[in-house]
Amino acid sequence: MAYVCKYNSDNWIAIASGYDVNGKRHTKSKGSFPTKQAAKRYAAMLDIHKYDGSITDSAPTFKEYFDNWFETYKKGSVSLATEKRYQNDGKFIGNYFKNKKLSNVNRYQYQVFLNKFGKDHAPSTVRKFNGVIRQCVKNAIIDGLINKDFTDGIKLGGNDDKTLHVECPNVAEIVKLIQYLKNGRQTRYTSCYMILTAIYTGMRLGEIMALTWDDINFNFKTITINKSWNYLDGGGFKKTKTESSVRTIRVNDDLLNLLAELKGNDEQMVFRNSNGQMPSSNAVNHTLRKIMHSCGLSKNDFHFHSLRHSHVAYLLANDVPLYAISKRLGQSNTTITANKYAYLIDEFKARSDEMISNSLDKIKPKRKQGGGLTAD
Repeated sequence: MAYVCKYNSDNWIAIASGYDVNGKRHTKSKGSFPTKQAAKRYAAMLDIHKYDGSITDSAPTFKEYFDNWFETYKKGSVSLATEKRYQNDGKFIGNYFKNKKLSNVNRYQYQVFLNKFGKDHAPSTVRKFNGVIRQCVKNAIIDGLINKDFTDGIKLGGNDDKTLHVECPNVAEIVKLIQYLKNGRQTRYTSCYMILTAIYTGMRLGEIMALTWDDINFNFKTITINKSWNYLDGGGFKKTKTESSVRTIRVNDDLLNLLAELKGNDEQMVFRNSNGQMPSSNAVNHTLRKIMHSCGLSKNDFHFHSLRHSHVAYLLANDVPLYAISKRLGQSNTTITANKYAYLIDEFKARSDEMISNSLDKIKPKRKQGGGLTAD
């Protein structure tokens, strides 16, 4: 096992020994770490390499370090969906940089790589991808493997044609969808109720699945979101997507009356059906597609999460401020909301511009009696 020890009065050293693929013993060390914690992090990476024959390498490849960083710092602490995204990110790095050492990657090479990645991915995907790599690179600097951040000052691009623009129903279509859901609802099948909840609240599917009766305050007309449902990995409660996702939102009587109909199904879970089952993601999406078809509503790339976009579109259409929408969605700031729903915001910009123009027109000077001007 790798260990650390004092190198001198100011620095620490990490030491590891192991056998290569030919059974030959090797020892590897690295010194001059300013803190014991930094030396421990490097020692942990040496342990990962102990039995794969790479302990004799002078430095890890970009792909090796990224994979080790993911295994050490991310795996198990993020959702399965996020883990898969990190693993795919590692594949992109490996396919492009192959066996190139992390310490040999420079800013120009990384920019060329990101430009290539951006040709086939939406700008939002490029931002996320670069954000993950920046975290990894900063760790490498702390570990003493590299001296400079080659992701610093990088120009982010992307292919706008790859951006998925959800085609949202208009207000009349939302009303039609709600009415159809109400008419066809049966308390023993809770998928329709989950769809209605998404329309009225903008909540994520996992947040809706995780709702318990304790989360709903019928007197104050609020729903508290403080957990999510792990529907990708067999069910069960888990943390919300982010800390800012924990929130309490106001709802209307119409939704509360609908939810109250489900109280006979389960004592704890709001959307567990009469058979004691939580509808799966596939089941809820199947119900949504079926009802959309029955309503004569055809929208490109529309699925359950699209209802969150529809909720935002409806609030924007009713002049709800972006700050209030951001808080309701559980996003940490309005910048995230503006970037995510920019295509919706642009649709209402013309109307906002007209409102601004009309407001400015009201600033007209008028003449006072006896001469002179005053503001209108």
